[in-house]
Amino acid sequence: MPRGFEEDASALVGSSEPHRFGVRVYYEDTDFSGVVYHASYLRFLERGRTEFLRALGIHHRAIFANGGAGGFSFVVRSMTLDFVKPALMDDVLRVETSTHAIGGASIDMAQAILRESEPLVRARVRIAVVAGGRAIRIPAEVLAKLKGLAQGGE
Repeated sequence: MPRGFEEDASALVGSSEPHRFGVRVYYEDTDFSGVVYHASYLRFLERGRTEFLRALGIHHRAIFANGGAGGFSFVVRSMTLDFVKPALMDDVLRVETSTHAIGGASIDMAQAILRESEPLVRARVRIAVVAGGRAIRIPAEVLAKLKGLAQGGE
C-alpha cells in the first residue's frame, strides 16, 4: 500500500485522534489544469466519513439491508468548507475525520484534507439520521459505537 494510504482505525475509540484515510488524486478529479476540481473534495470527504463509520463497525449496506423497513440512512444536513490550498494530480492526500458533537438525531464532524502535514481543505459537516424521509434519533447501537468519540460532548 503506498505511503499515505494507511487507514488508522485504532485512533478512534477513546481518543481525540482523528480517523485517517488515504486517497490519491486522479486525472478525473481535476480540472483542465491538473488542479483538483472543487466538487471532487466532496467525494474525498464522503469517502473519509464512510470509512470512519466502517472502522466503527457501522456499514452502509447493513443499515440499508432491510429494504427500508427498520433501516435508516445518514444524510448531510449542512457543510462548511474552507479551501486553503489546491491539491494536484497524482498527489497522495489524507482525509482526517473526527466527531465534534453528537446530538439526538445528528452528528457534527470535523474533517480535513491534507497533503503530508499541509492542510488543503477544512470542513464542518452535520450529518442527520433519517428514516422514511424524516429525521430520527440516532439508533442505540450506532450511538453506543460513537460514545466517547465526540470532542464537544453530547
